[in-house]
Amino acid sequence: MIHRKFRAYKRLFKQKGLLSVSLLDEYIVKQLFEVFVLGVIIFTSIIFASETFTQLIKQITLYGIPFNIAIMMIILNLPQVFVMTIPISTLFATVMTINKLSLNSEITVLRACGIGISRIAKPVFVFAIVMTIISFMINEFVVPAMSVQSRHLAIYSLQQKHVPEGRKNFTLNETNSDGDLKRLFYVQSCEDKILNNITVLDLSKKDTIQLIQAKFGKTSEEGWVFDGGVIYTLSTTGKIFNTTLFENSVINFGLDDMGDFVKEEASQFNFFKLMKYIKENSKNPDFIEKLKIQYKVQLYDKLALPATTFALALVGIPLAITPPRVRYNRGFLFSVMIIFVYYLVRAFSINLGEAGKITPFLAAWLPVISISIIGAILYRRKAYKIT
Repeated sequence: MIHRKFRAYKRLFKQKGLLSVSLLDEYIVKQLFEVFVLGVIIFTSIIFASETFTQLIKQITLYGIPFNIAIMMIILNLPQVFVMTIPISTLFATVMTINKLSLNSEITVLRACGIGISRIAKPVFVFAIVMTIISFMINEFVVPAMSVQSRHLAIYSLQQKHVPEGRKNFTLNETNSDGDLKRLFYVQSCEDKILNNITVLDLSKKDTIQLIQAKFGKTSEEGWVFDGGVIYTLSTTGKIFNTTLFENSVINFGLDDMGDFVKEEASQFNFFKLMKYIKENSKNPDFIEKLKIQYKVQLYDKLALPATTFALALVGIPLAITPPRVRYNRGFLFSVMIIFVYYLVRAFSINLGEAGKITPFLAAWLPVISISIIGAILYRRKAYKIT
């Protein structure tokens, strides 16, 4: 069989010359793309089902977000998962494709025809570079926009769920984690999402009570906005401490306990905006050193994560070339092993970086550097030495 393949390839090279090289590239890239798509589907499903989807469902259940908005939020979080699955899907495609060529003795035949491992690997590297660029573009432009939109939807649904359109003379209440009353709202009517004649009893502050009265109100991302009213600050015994007239006031009703769900995250910024955000908040006392370090780690990770695509392809090629005596497909096994080691090193370095044990740059780039060095050594031994 090997001799038949050898003669076929040799005859093709003689007849078509350079055209055969493009046919070889097309043949390899086609197989890469087919396995890559399969890998994206598999790994996206695994990561999304085990982490992102579970976390979203938990938060949605906890905060009572409507089902239709919940589905939209889940869809909006998919690009963030794609950024994680593109590198490992590229690795999966590389290992499975090269391993298949090796098992079918096609690599042996090609090398006998004078085509070395470096030339065979060229379309793989081109494919990996293209996927690296695509991963970076998604992470830089799509993920921030989708993350912001998802956050806006969450806040909108949380605010709007408390507004019973068309009702008159209704009350709303907010309790703390212990079940004690925190705020009590009375609204005379709600028409076209506008609240009319509102009274709020605020018990959230220790030793004081605030009574807020306003003519109109509405919801916004910042909270409930009240227009034209007065705030009475009283003691627990009923003594009035202060009276304040206001034209506009905001109360974060329903958002106090949201925590990580609606806060700004690094995923809502692209690389340059996140860099600017860190610089602008460096002197802000609320922007504590630990949070600053975490944001810096994520800043460098916006470049390191897409670059992982090429590094994984580099280490995947030499490992996928099977010795002639091995007659079974080791591609999937190698893919799982490399992915496990990569995420182990990644989790370790990111945690060290966020803890301040190593620099943020090294924390983000250590997995890429480690895999690239190992891949370069293995590739050199496989491509430039007789095995």
